[in-house]
Parts: sequence; structure tokens; C-alpha cells
Amino acid sequence: MEPAPEMKRNRFPSMNFEAEILAAPHDNSELYVVPSMRSLTAEEYVEAFKSFLDHSTEHQCMDEFNKEEMPRIMAGLGNGKSMINVLGVGSGTGEQDLKMLRILQAAHPGVLINNEIVEPNPQHVAAYKELVNQAPDLQGVSFIWHQLTSSEYEQQVKEKCINKKFDFIHMIQMLYRVEDIPNTIKFFHSRLDHQGKLLIIILSDSSGWASLWKKYRHCLPSTDSGHYITSDGITAVLRRLGIQYRVHEFPSGWDITECFVEGDPAGGQMMDFLTGTKNFLGTAPLALRRRLQEALCQPECSSKKDGRVIFCNNLSMIVVES
Repeated sequence: MEPAPEMKRNRFPSMNFEAEILAAPHDNSELYVVPSMRSLTAEEYVEAFKSFLDHSTEHQCMDEFNKEEMPRIMAGLGNGKSMINVLGVGSGTGEQDLKMLRILQAAHPGVLINNEIVEPNPQHVAAYKELVNQAPDLQGVSFIWHQLTSSEYEQQVKEKCINKKFDFIHMIQMLYRVEDIPNTIKFFHSRLDHQGKLLIIILSDSSGWASLWKKYRHCLPSTDSGHYITSDGITAVLRRLGIQYRVHEFPSGWDITECFVEGDPAGGQMMDFLTGTKNFLGTAPLALRRRLQEALCQPECSSKKDGRVIFCNNLSMIVVES
């Protein structure tokens, strides 16, 4: 799940979460004010995300996809051209990008690769550039960074009438926080060259996130931001647009045992990531905390293994045809 600072408080656009929010009790008896609850800032989200990665198999899950499916996908790109154009949208610090570029190089030895990156976070851009500097095996790849959100990039392309097409575009775990998911997909799909591919990686409908968002949404605080979107929502958009696609499902888990240990710092960060709320365990009403912790233990969300609570973080890799 790549960090995505392109944040949109789409469900409560008029509220100032930095000041206070109104939270609804489960029985809807009356509204009460919780002055100290607020959304994560972009920087806090990144820190919470790091904690998530430390305790999950998300990147290992992507590595399995890279190993099993990506060589075949990459082999079909380029159509014999001397240069292959790649666009990463919301690429974060670039670790997954470089893994895919190496697979592309192996599939097309000697072919030049032009890799463009759309990433709004300046710290991520700096980290990505440093990673490239430490990668002498990528001499045949050129890099261009656009420090923009996906919507800002789209606006720039349209204003400047840029007609450049790409052989491969990837959007890894970033659609939760764009403003308009259908139009974002439609725009980037329109950037594909003939026989190009668009890769969307998103949480699966078999994941615990899907159950949490659909069945236990009342357990989540109003400070949570972004879209509750999983693979079914994305494929529904693709069907409406009349676009062909294939879905590959890969299992992933997240050890959230520390979420249930009172005062555990790692558990606190996990709950912050789950809820999009700064210091959720320290600021949320007791009843809300208990409801969420109970929901996380439900079999639709997690399983137990060797005494640990493993949250289901399954991913869907959606390969979209041009």
C-alpha cells in the first residue's frame, strides 16, 4: 500500500478536523464532541504506513506477483519499438517501480526505457532519486519526475496538449485518495499506446479491509479520510467504461496483535493507520475503541495463527488492456 498524500476528506468536506469533530454513538442517541480527535497529516500517514509495512507481507505479496505474472506482462509490451515508455502514478519512494523496471529490462534487453513518475511528496521524490543513484544496473533507463498529484498532472497534460502515450502505466495502492476515481482511470487509460497495459493494484474484496468498510463502517471514526474502495469497485468502473481487464488475486497478511496490547506504541500506530486518525487509542471514545477492536477480531477481518492476530490484507492486481 504505497503512501498516498493526495488526501481528500470526501465524506465530511466542511468539517475542520484540526479543531473538533462530531462523533455518533453506536445507538445514535445523540451527538457528542470529541475535541482531540483529528485526521493524520500527510507526514503522520507516512509514519503509520511504515509501521504497517514492518508488520505486513504486502511487499512480499507484490514480489510474488512480480515473479509469477510480470515477466509475461512485460514481454508483451513495446511492440518491437526501440524505446518503451513507462509511467508510474503515485510511486512513493520507488522500490516497487525499480523492481518492475528490472523485469522489463530482462524482457527487452538492449531496449531503452523512458520512465516518468508522478509523485507529489517531495521527500518521496528525493528518496526515489537516491535509490536510482544507487542502481548502476539501470543505466539504460531515463527518469523524469513530476512532483504533482495525479489530478495536477492530468490538468497539466490537458492544458499543454501533451499527446505522449505510454506502453505501461501503473497505479499501486493510490486510488483510495484521488478525488474522482472513474475519471482518473479513464484519463490514464487514454494515455496508453497500442497494446499498452495499465496495472492497478488495490485491496481485494476478500480482504479484511472490505469487510471492515462494508460491515463495520460504524466502527470507524469520522476522521478517517479517503475512499472505501476495493477491487470490485474498480472492476465495476472498468466495465462501465467498456475496458477489458484481468484480475490476479494474491494473499497478504498484517500482524495486528499489538493493537490489542494496552499502551503498545506499535499497536497505537497500527490503529492510527487503520482509522486515519492521530493517536486514535488515546483520543477516541472508549465505546468506539472497543467496537473497532471487536470488529477486527471477527473472522471476516482476521484469523489467528500461533496466538497472533493476522488481518487479511489480500491484494488484487488488475491488468487493464489498452
